[in-house]
Amino acid sequence: MTPRSGADDGAKDRAARRAVTLFPLLVLAAGALGLATPSLFAGWTGGVPYLLGCVMFCMGLTMTPLDFQGVVKRPWAVALGLVAHYVIMPGLGWLVAHALSLPPALAAGVILVGCAPSGTASNVVTYLARGDVALSVSVATVSTVLAPLITPPLTLLLAGEYLPVDAGAMVGDILRTVLLPVIAGVLVRLVAGRYVDRVLPAMPWLSSLAIAAIVAAVVSGSADAIKSAALTVILAVVLHNGLGLALGYGAGRLFGLGAPASRAMSFEVGMQNSGLAASLATAHFSPMAALPAAVFSVWHNVSGALVAAWMAHRARRTDALEAAASADRTAPAA
Repeated sequence: MTPRSGADDGAKDRAARRAVTLFPLLVLAAGALGLATPSLFAGWTGGVPYLLGCVMFCMGLTMTPLDFQGVVKRPWAVALGLVAHYVIMPGLGWLVAHALSLPPALAAGVILVGCAPSGTASNVVTYLARGDVALSVSVATVSTVLAPLITPPLTLLLAGEYLPVDAGAMVGDILRTVLLPVIAGVLVRLVAGRYVDRVLPAMPWLSSLAIAAIVAAVVSGSADAIKSAALTVILAVVLHNGLGLALGYGAGRLFGLGAPASRAMSFEVGMQNSGLAASLATAHFSPMAALPAAVFSVWHNVSGALVAAWMAHRARRTDALEAAASADRTAPAA
């Protein structure tokens, strides 16, 4: 590796750490503002789908054909990640809702978070954890593209016992707010890539601002309910996310993926597109049902950053031990 490439990697690492650190703080501040001054965000709920569309358009702008080639190169690993994501998190959402005896609106909201595709920050956190970024990007891409076909029926199956679920209308919403903006972003990148490259560094921050606005709108819409249910929702989110991270890593190891790929699996399973869940819950259930998604938006970035730091430390330690062992084997006898 040349000094220049090392400097580039260092700059990329610092930028990733800065984004992962500041993003949850920004979202937390937006949630606190929505809770303290709900009247300030009155009427914002109707704009949530458009804000989500902005997030997904930014995601599409960051995609290249290489993201889709990864699916063809390693179909088994991507398929495993996809199945793990859409089995583990929806199942955990249902189990957590039952174990905590959540009220119907909160239970439906937790399950809906579990049925959402991979989180938009999972790739960055995988990079920080020294995981398999290519696999992470491939799984996130496929889970997002397939969300219109998978999220609505899963939500109907698991959350239908709590609240009525219009799966058909939900499909239309996901197509409009997720798939079409992503496709539009990809097409703009293909047509005007030279100009898009100049603004790519701003895309994560634009997405962060849009998600923060979604959280502020959701929290302000159920400010009174939050004060009575906050601890329950936080417990449900922490359990849901923590078990998802652990089981995602375990699934990778169980099916023979290496450590870097298993680290990617951890974040692709445990981190969700909570902005989509908040938008769908607001449109199809109630602001109260969107509360778990708002809390998840903050927590999964905090927990993801912490777990990534721990995984990176263990990976560096393992590499150092292996290097020392290799040096001992190759050293000439005294």
